[in-house]
Amino acid sequence: MAVPDYEAKYLDDLDIMKFLEAEAVEFLLSSEGKVPLSSCQGKTICLFFSANWCRPCRTFIPHLVELHDTLRKRDKSLEIIFISFDRDEDGFNEHLKNMPWLAVPFDVTLHRRLIDRYRVDRIPSFIPLCSDGITVEEDMTGFIEDYGTEAFPFTRKRREELKAIDKRKREEASLEELLAHEGRNFLISADDRKVPVSELVGKTIGLYFCAYWSPPCRAFTVQLTEAYNNLVTVKDRGFEIVLVSTDRDLKEFKVNLNSMPWLAIPYEDRTRHDLCRIFDIKGIPALVLIGPDGKVITMNGKFIVSSYGAEAFPFTESRIRDLEAALRKEGEALPHQVEDVKHEHVLKLDMAKAYVCDFCKKQGRFWAFSCDVCDYDLHPSCVGMVKKDECFLQNTITATLQPEI
Repeated sequence: MAVPDYEAKYLDDLDIMKFLEAEAVEFLLSSEGKVPLSSCQGKTICLFFSANWCRPCRTFIPHLVELHDTLRKRDKSLEIIFISFDRDEDGFNEHLKNMPWLAVPFDVTLHRRLIDRYRVDRIPSFIPLCSDGITVEEDMTGFIEDYGTEAFPFTRKRREELKAIDKRKREEASLEELLAHEGRNFLISADDRKVPVSELVGKTIGLYFCAYWSPPCRAFTVQLTEAYNNLVTVKDRGFEIVLVSTDRDLKEFKVNLNSMPWLAIPYEDRTRHDLCRIFDIKGIPALVLIGPDGKVITMNGKFIVSSYGAEAFPFTESRIRDLEAALRKEGEALPHQVEDVKHEHVLKLDMAKAYVCDFCKKQGRFWAFSCDVCDYDLHPSCVGMVKKDECFLQNTITATLQPEI
């Protein structure tokens, strides 16, 4: 039996209408009932493949509802058609309740033909039927999550325009353009202060992307707070941090901010999401450092602060080179191994980003004398702090108290 050629690389709205007519589909479904196929004429049609059992689908739907409703209010000629991956009609109907757009009536065989026709291998999938070069392989869900209504009309040209805007903001935008938003020109603090973004101009800024639910974020927040307090409170340097929250809800955001001495972008503000996209944040915690001139110093601020703390300020390449040179010089002046009266094994010189000295119980960084046999570390300054005569006296007392054999 001959198989129809449905391998056209680019698709349009007439193609889907002809296919549905050929499959004897007489109407589409909406929340108000049946809608004739002819209602889609002259509109930009997009296909939405989804299923009620799919958690990512349910998570994506609010983004799509917001886009759909906003564009409809602007009189945009957009029509979305839902095609189901659901296994039964009950699941299909339950899923459809959350959608203000149209749907192909439930028919597992018909849906499978549409899935195969558009080569959909994952859900959610959002496929605009346009003719400017977007292929069926180019799923738009991420595009919509990133840009919202700005993604319309979902063309390749529009995507390139938006990415060019992001690139310009990343490389050239002022702090006000990056951190302020429609009607908001301030940042907030844990004690409910509103600080104008203009007060940050001319300072070194750290954009801190994190969430309270993440243990690595909470651990790095402690390190970052130490460096921040040292720079702002002790040394009064021109430095500020701005929390860009990826918390799951407002309550979690408030808990997160209350653990921090710096400023934040309000949780309800879309700027948080925009900054994650502009700086291509793929994981948290992340720290983007911006210089007094408004240019990005580094995207890898977390590593720099974790490694060098406040000593790395102003976080420039030349400062890091100077620190590394000083550390090498310091290491060259230390012995490669020592025997210390406080520990039974030989201790070897080691480079450690952070550790706790087992003698003085204080935090250490960079050089340490460490034991290969057991978990024991000493500050270089703590080596030999117990004098030989004290050690001899202690051994004498111990021997005196030993029972005779």
